[in-house]
Amino acid sequence: MQDAGRKLRRTREYLGLKYRDVEEASQVIARQRGNQEFAIGLSRLADIENKGTVPSVFRIYSMAAIYGLSLRKILQWYGIDVDALAGDAMGVLLAPTRPIDFENSPDGAFNVPAEFDRPWDLSKTSFLNRQFQAWGKLPIGLLDKLDVRYRYALIGEADWSMYPIISPGSFIQIDESKRRVAYAGWTHEYERPIYFVEHRKGYRCGWCAHKDGFLVVQTHPASQMAPEIFRYPGEADVIGQVVGLAKRLDPGKALRRHS
Repeated sequence: MQDAGRKLRRTREYLGLKYRDVEEASQVIARQRGNQEFAIGLSRLADIENKGTVPSVFRIYSMAAIYGLSLRKILQWYGIDVDALAGDAMGVLLAPTRPIDFENSPDGAFNVPAEFDRPWDLSKTSFLNRQFQAWGKLPIGLLDKLDVRYRYALIGEADWSMYPIISPGSFIQIDESKRRVAYAGWTHEYERPIYFVEHRKGYRCGWCAHKDGFLVVQTHPASQMAPEIFRYPGEADVIGQVVGLAKRLDPGKALRRHS
């Protein structure tokens, strides 16, 4: 952490700022924000620069504003790689299904296994080594041009509601512009729209029907889970239609865990 403090000190000195200048500037920010947590005292600034003291998020914000640095850069100095957030979220396997809300990195890429970090021909089938340790950069085009027009979610390890179409642990892409429940236009279950629904206790994927003020979220018959019925609107909200999917292909292992 002392290395981060030294970088902050060099930045301050490069700008020609004294400790008192930083303290006074942080007081202005604290008054503007209505929170004294944004203020940086002389002794605290000295500890941050020289003793490796880790500043609070409020003081990091103030230093970013005063020094003209991005929060991303200061956090990286402290060993927090914001670009790794999406990858870490995907690597955390939790029972409940949850949406993922993250920003794309400025260079249009996000963290994935380092073996992916090479020129990519999207027109060809390629083998990916599953034995990886480090994380690198993946072009957004590999996940169907991941961008802010869509939202993303992880299907919980305990969510079998749309199995086998959507397995537990799947990563899904949601189009928020497609929130109106469709009643026709498909010939088999794999063409029928699947919706991502938020309700009072969490989230659920499923086929939907809306009638007489109720929303029926229908599960896949093979999941052996009962459909859920919510007052609509009021008890549930259709976030959007699932338009993309990445999932593991090991149904045998999944079924053993489920049983």
